[in-house]
Amino acid sequence: MTYSIFIDGGAGTTGLEIADRLKDRPEFTLIQLDDDRRKDAEARREAINDSDFTILCLPDAAAREAVALVGNNRTRIIDASSAHRTAQGWTYGFAEFRDGQRERIAEAGRVSNPGCYPTGFLGLVAPLVARGILPDDWPYSVNAVSGYSGGGKALIGRFAEEADIGFRSYGLTLDHKHMPEMRHHAGLTHDVIFAPAVIRAYRGMVVEVPLHLGAMGLDVRADDLRSALQEHYTGSPVVKVHADQDMSELLVREDEAASDRLDLFVFGSGDGSQVRLIARLDNLGKGAGGSTVQDLNIMAGLEETAGLRL
Repeated sequence: MTYSIFIDGGAGTTGLEIADRLKDRPEFTLIQLDDDRRKDAEARREAINDSDFTILCLPDAAAREAVALVGNNRTRIIDASSAHRTAQGWTYGFAEFRDGQRERIAEAGRVSNPGCYPTGFLGLVAPLVARGILPDDWPYSVNAVSGYSGGGKALIGRFAEEADIGFRSYGLTLDHKHMPEMRHHAGLTHDVIFAPAVIRAYRGMVVEVPLHLGAMGLDVRADDLRSALQEHYTGSPVVKVHADQDMSELLVREDEAASDRLDLFVFGSGDGSQVRLIARLDNLGKGAGGSTVQDLNIMAGLEETAGLRL
């Protein structure tokens, strides 16, 4: 069976990444609009309703408008924006982070794809909170750096123009659109303290959650957290929990290769009471386009990793 796919917002960074993964796959036929019709509401309405799957790679307001254009019960939506990540009636498109989530995605008509930073945070924290190993009422902090492609064409242009900028910290108001998503899907009582930054690399990111298990009053150590994550992700072709603790550094290169993996690390102090939970991923891969294709494969009943860069 061949499925028709319309990527609304296909000229953006994420849309181009997704199209590149789908273009040579015989299971899919891409519905494409000419440049002068991409923003025409009636042309988009027709394309959306002619498709088996529509993938939204749009700003939040435009994504909500696109959903309102759906006039049938057949077209299934995958939204790569943050518009519906905590919305009622939408399934969260992170197949691995919670037991049974893959099955929920397979049956869903509306799937909201995770943000790149939340993918790292939730991949580390959500399984541990769900198992009762970490508390749901702790004020977690998240330190993260991402390649500048995550900011779309505007930020890509700024880094090209400002050649002397290597590190750009932002979110200094302690308010960011990813924060509700992280709190909601981890099942937390408090908002996280989120400290994001952009670095002079096109793609790639590192997301870190530091923990002082002793100060938290927990009778667990770094090895316990690592073992629990390894158990949770056993058999996953996409998520790997690394056992190697001899690493002296984690790197993001300016020319980082494209990847759809999610690599997780648990580094502990000598007594294991201080821990750095770290996720490494591609903000355009598992953080955006790769996970969207993974969700599409699951929803279409195809091999989950087809078209992924693993």
